[in-house]
Amino acid sequence: MKIAASIMCANQLALKEELEKLEKANVDILHCDVMDGIFVNNLAMGPYALEYIKKETSIPLDIHLATIDPGKYIEMYSHIKPEYISFHFEASDDVERDIQMIKDAGIKVSIAISPQTPVEVLEKYLDKIDMILMMTVNPGFAGQKFNMGVLKKLDKLKKMTAHMDKRPIVEVDGNINPDTIAMMDRDIVDVYVLGTSALFREDGKTYSEKVDIIKSAVMK
Repeated sequence: MKIAASIMCANQLALKEELEKLEKANVDILHCDVMDGIFVNNLAMGPYALEYIKKETSIPLDIHLATIDPGKYIEMYSHIKPEYISFHFEASDDVERDIQMIKDAGIKVSIAISPQTPVEVLEKYLDKIDMILMMTVNPGFAGQKFNMGVLKKLDKLKKMTAHMDKRPIVEVDGNINPDTIAMMDRDIVDVYVLGTSALFREDGKTYSEKVDIIKSAVMK
């Protein structure tokens, strides 16, 4: 079980301090959303911002490309050397090519799927990728309602990977909090992405306290 922090939701005017607090909270991964304003109706985070973040923290980066033309952005961001690059199945016109581009850059491969996309589209790629990013909200904006249909997709994914000696790890992203964690099968979910509702909202608790709350919810 790993905890990822959606750095897009942090205070962008105090990123250095935010990174220090996330390190103190023992966050495992920084989830970095890259949005092009076309695949999703929002813009985030440019290469220069992620270069700075990579320089200032020891937490591994997970770059999520919510963009059209994934190959263009894989090339643009691979020099940052994140731990993972995720691209959307829905945006790729050649999934095998995009997988290979990431591998050739020495980066772990992740495929993201939106809530409406059947999980079965991933079956032929399961032995070629390191991670699956299961979006539990539509990509683009924080604060959306958790999509209950994803629970069935997680169940199907568990059955699809049951025969594998080493399956891809599974990351969930979108309104992840103790209530939504309680509904998920924790045997299939490995990485929980925390955003505004569970981590970055100002409520008097430290990031360490909030991460501990999530870890306790996962262990129940």
